[in-house]
Amino acid sequence: MRTPENSADLVAAEDVLLFANAAITATGQREFRSGALDQQLSLDFLHTYVRVNYRRLYAASLALDINDHNAARIVLGLLETAGEASAEERRTEGRLIAARLARLPPQRVYRLFGEVRRAGINNRRTRAIMRDWLAARPDLGHDAVKYRSGVKTAARHVHLRCPQGPEPLAEVGAFLFRPGKLPRYEHPLLDAWRRAHYEQGAVAELPFTVAEGFAARHGMKRETFLKRAAPRMTRLERLRTHAVTQRPDVDLAAMPLTRLALYVLALPFEQRAARRTELTGALRTAARRAAGRHAGSWGRVHAVLDDSFSSSGSGQKRRRPLAVALACHHLLEVLAAPGAYRGLWTSGRGDALLVRPWGPTPLGMRVLDALEPGPGGAAPDRLVIVSDGWDNAPAGLAGEVLRVWRARLDPGRRTAVVHVNPVYDADGFDVRRLAAGVPTAGIRDAEDLPALVEIARFAEGRTGSAELHAYLDRRVALFLGERDAEKETETETETGKGTMS
Repeated sequence: MRTPENSADLVAAEDVLLFANAAITATGQREFRSGALDQQLSLDFLHTYVRVNYRRLYAASLALDINDHNAARIVLGLLETAGEASAEERRTEGRLIAARLARLPPQRVYRLFGEVRRAGINNRRTRAIMRDWLAARPDLGHDAVKYRSGVKTAARHVHLRCPQGPEPLAEVGAFLFRPGKLPRYEHPLLDAWRRAHYEQGAVAELPFTVAEGFAARHGMKRETFLKRAAPRMTRLERLRTHAVTQRPDVDLAAMPLTRLALYVLALPFEQRAARRTELTGALRTAARRAAGRHAGSWGRVHAVLDDSFSSSGSGQKRRRPLAVALACHHLLEVLAAPGAYRGLWTSGRGDALLVRPWGPTPLGMRVLDALEPGPGGAAPDRLVIVSDGWDNAPAGLAGEVLRVWRARLDPGRRTAVVHVNPVYDADGFDVRRLAAGVPTAGIRDAEDLPALVEIARFAEGRTGSAELHAYLDRRVALFLGERDAEKETETETETGKGTMS
């Protein structure tokens, strides 16, 4: 019989896994079956519950593959409730926060700093964290142009000293707080911004998102502007405008796998078919890069991939579930041994490049097909199910098939079964599961699949809370170790470093 201590440990482990699934998948945006408000309320409760009851594990979640939305919420929650932590916890939290901020997109960090200011969090530790992040930016002048309001808010909050004189920081200070004071700037982007108000040729020198506004002000044609601005675009900006610019230097294979899958699904069927060789090659190259050292190590892999109508997502997350399934399809093909992969779509389609959200979700029938022995009469080593879990044709068949398979046909667990779910269920405070005995993990990007399969094994009930805590400790150590290694390689010539007043 379980002791109270063991029961408490199991509950804690289940709570942490539940929160990890939510932090990976949920973004507070509308999903196919729940509205944005439901998502936000559900996330609010989970963040408060886990932070209050398991603060150390809440902070350790920053070292996991959670999405940027929840990472920012965790940072804000830890800073806002610093008085509830011990001195040792604050030190560890500070290192985790600094490491996570270094990995977040700068626009997300500046937005977070704005929330910190509005919340009135102005203690010395918070200002030091913000100041150190600003000091580590490679070009604060670039940030001042591209994220002007964010840099201005952060500089005010940390009392960033902007001295007079020719120093780069002085120019940034004049640009932010004394616009028009200097007749020209030494920093090329700051001066390009000044000239772009009256000189059309300076528009193309600015970051793309800033240049768009000036282009509209000058009445530039969209096609002309995009061609001029292309050299300064980021990879994602090039991908978004590729249909207009048709630039040959857009390397689709260099894009992140899930982002590339979203791009492919946004194309009409005619373009997908006409560009089949290019798109399929890019997806496979991105999948090989994402698999890394895991390539070919998973043995025989069968997959059930959900392309039912609910995989269309929502207006805010358009086709996101289907894109995750498409990306997982190509990634699993690489993870499996050569020639040992079989992917089954719920619609029955055999052409992955032309999938579309359509029809019901007959997961049970596809799971039956996937569990059939492959060539040579061997059962798969792994069965991976990528679905939102709404098995409805008929309802509940997939869970029953898996239960009977595990109890009667495979009690020795020769086939490892895992369900990855790209959709957060706001009502259940978790991702929807197929059956109690099937390990389930939330997924946002297919690139995280190998790590998520490792997390999912804790949900199967075959490992204890001690193993889960040890796993989290390893992830934190690796996360902070990588951050320390990065700091050792930093040079002392970074621009934009400031001091506290």
